[in-house]
Amino acid sequence: MTDPYVRYEVRERIATLTLDSPHNRNALSSRLVTELLDGLDRAAGDPDVRAIVLAHTGNTFCAGADLSEASDADPALAMDERSRAMIAVLRALVATPKPVLAQIDGNVRAGGMGIVAGCDIVVAGPGSSFALTEVRIGLAPFMISLTLLPRLDPRAASRYYLTGEKFDAATAASIGLVTLTADDPAAEVARLCAELRKGAPQALAEAKRLVNAPVLAEIATSAEDLARRSASFFGSPEVREGMTAFLQRRPPTWAE
Repeated sequence: MTDPYVRYEVRERIATLTLDSPHNRNALSSRLVTELLDGLDRAAGDPDVRAIVLAHTGNTFCAGADLSEASDADPALAMDERSRAMIAVLRALVATPKPVLAQIDGNVRAGGMGIVAGCDIVVAGPGSSFALTEVRIGLAPFMISLTLLPRLDPRAASRYYLTGEKFDAATAASIGLVTLTADDPAAEVARLCAELRKGAPQALAEAKRLVNAPVLAEIATSAEDLARRSASFFGSPEVREGMTAFLQRRPPTWAE
């Protein structure tokens, strides 16, 4: 039997979904996205689960899109499907009636940033790092803006969307992406889960709904347009060059 890319475990009323695809740094492959959606749906439907934790193996929480899949024969069609799958993940994180916590002790890049922003509470270890690297391969953070822009300080969003530069956990907390940093993220997440278990399930669901209502409204309004815009970029000369350069581990021509 093939090992899962997303491991699912329930303990003490907490469902933990562990991203476990180390060969590609937990990139958002079709398989990982499918398993993540299945895990979120499973946890949402379990009356014994009070909260959901997203964790990871290895030194990367999520590296963003799996560019090896994105370089298929018909990239625009492939990315249209992947864009919609990504939107489904973001919607599931925001809409599930149970609190979702991210436990990060490593790197987060590109699409992984949208997943982090979609979580209700985010705890990051001091060695974690973050970056929106889309512009460096000829893209923009299309779908993940649905969750990122409501979280980020506007000036910080401008800076990191445009430069693609890396920033640390303390900066991520100061600009709204991360809730708090902790030397031991697992221990802090466990403490927060103990606090969440004190809340009534109905009350937790409604409290989350109040907080996330504007995000869900924006997803309903803008997701389709963002998916089309994202797909339209694939197959363009700049994106072909950017993705090829990334896979070949060299600078793209515009950066030489």
